[in-house]
Amino acid sequence: MQRGDEFSIMLGANELMNSRLSGSEEALATMTVERLRASSSPHLLIGGLGMGFTLRAALAVLGPDARITVAELVPEVVDWARGPMAEISKGSLDDPRVQICVADVGDLIRNNRGEFDAILLDVDNGPDGLTHERNDRLYDRKGLHAARSALQSGGILAIWSAAPDPQFTKRLRDAGFTVEEARVRGRSGRRGAHHVIWFAKA
Repeated sequence: MQRGDEFSIMLGANELMNSRLSGSEEALATMTVERLRASSSPHLLIGGLGMGFTLRAALAVLGPDARITVAELVPEVVDWARGPMAEISKGSLDDPRVQICVADVGDLIRNNRGEFDAILLDVDNGPDGLTHERNDRLYDRKGLHAARSALQSGGILAIWSAAPDPQFTKRLRDAGFTVEEARVRGRSGRRGAHHVIWFAKA
């Protein structure tokens, strides 16, 4: 949906994202990169293109030799980023460091052992499979072990959520991760609701 220069992506009556609320999606990228071990050419996997805020923020803080693979399950989201929301994506999809895959991020995780320095997941409103029930397999015990296997030693699994989930924090620790839970603002600045990002170190 569009109103003036504001965009909203909806699932029925649920608003999944809004172009006015980019703070926590940007933090998902910048705070993950801050936590990466030193590497001149890190490889990041971003699950969920959304409105491109996480991708743009990652590109802004990564060097010229970094690589970013973006997995987006819904092809229309990629089309919107290149079309009516091109001003928001600001050419990030065409950056030479970026590969866009219209694919299930879970498949890329399972098929790439030890490939990524960081995996950033923003494919739902949190670890509860709101938009697609099959997203649950990213967050269950088997999915978390697959993510840990896809990371290099010391790599970061970063997961965005609209709300806290103590049981999920425990599940991350049970899967062998060292876990940090951060609360960040949905809007850039000091106002607005808080969201949660888990940083799980392999």
